[in-house]
Amino acid sequence: MLATLCHEPFSGGDWVFERKLDGERLVVVRDEAGARLYTRNRKNVSDTYPELVAALDEQAAPGLVADGEVVAFDGAQTSFSRLQGRLGITDPGRARSTGIAVTLYLFDAPVVAGHDVTAVALRTRKRLLVRSVEAGDGVRLSRHRNTDGERYLREACERGWEGVIAKRVDAPYRPGTRSDSWLKLKCVQAQELVIGGWTEPQGSRTGFGALLVGYHDGSGLRYAGKVGTGFDHRALGGLRERFGEVETGTSPFRDRVPESGVHWLRPELVAQIGFSEWTRDGRLRHPRYLGLREDKDPADVVREEVR
Repeated sequence: MLATLCHEPFSGGDWVFERKLDGERLVVVRDEAGARLYTRNRKNVSDTYPELVAALDEQAAPGLVADGEVVAFDGAQTSFSRLQGRLGITDPGRARSTGIAVTLYLFDAPVVAGHDVTAVALRTRKRLLVRSVEAGDGVRLSRHRNTDGERYLREACERGWEGVIAKRVDAPYRPGTRSDSWLKLKCVQAQELVIGGWTEPQGSRTGFGALLVGYHDGSGLRYAGKVGTGFDHRALGGLRERFGEVETGTSPFRDRVPESGVHWLRPELVAQIGFSEWTRDGRLRHPRYLGLREDKDPADVVREEVR
C-alpha cells in the first residue's frame, strides 16, 4: 500500500501519525519454513539482511505477512546513504561483515495467523501485529501518535526526520495502490526518479558528470533535469559500472534533452533524488543524489502530486 503526498499538515481522530523512515520498504513472510524478506518489486533480499531473518524466525509467529521498512542509523537519524552499503549484497557473510547495523520497523500486517485481514480496519491490524511479533533484536514495531498531526510534523522536522505518514484508522489495506488513506507529509522534498542517461565528467571528476533523470506520466518518460551533486567516489564508480549493463544508443526520454556529451541508458535504474522544488517547466531545482532504489520498479515512478 502506497502513500499520497500531502503538503498541508492536519489532525483528526480518524487518523494516526507515524514517523516517515528513510530506508528500504520490505514485505515479511513468516511461515512454517521460516522468514523471508521481499522488496516491493518482489526481489528476495533475505540474504541481504540475514540477521533480520534470524530475528523474525525467533520473534514472529508463523502465518504472518507484514509490511515494514529496513533502516540503517547514522547517529539518531535513519540514513538511506548508509543503508546503500547493504543494498545489492547477496552473500549473508559479506552482508554481516559490512559492519552496517540494520533495524526492521513493522507497521502493518495484511495476513495474520494465515488469515487475510486486508479488509479489516488499520487499528485492528496494528493490534494483531503486536500480538504476532515480539519486538527486539533488530525488529521493532513502528510507534504512532493518535492525534495532533501538526505538532508531530513540527517535532519530526526539528529532530531531522524525513517526515510523517498519516493513516486513516478505519482504512483497509489495499496492496499496490496509492491511496488517500495513507498520506505522507515531508520535511524535505525527495522522490524516486528513473535514470535515463549520464554526461561526461569534467575537470577532476571521475566516473560521470551528471545523471539525467525523469518520470513516467502516461505518455512516456518525461525529462526532469540533471543531477550533478551528492556523489562520493564510491557512488561515482559504482554507478558508472552499472551504466555499462544498460547502455543504449537512443534517448529514453519523450522530451528533448538540452545537454551535450550524453550517453543514453535503458530506463531500468531508479535513484532517490532530493531537491528544493519543481520549476514551472517541470524541472528539479537544486537536485542532489541520495542513493539507488533497488526496491522500486522503474515503470511505477511518476511525479508525486500533492493531494
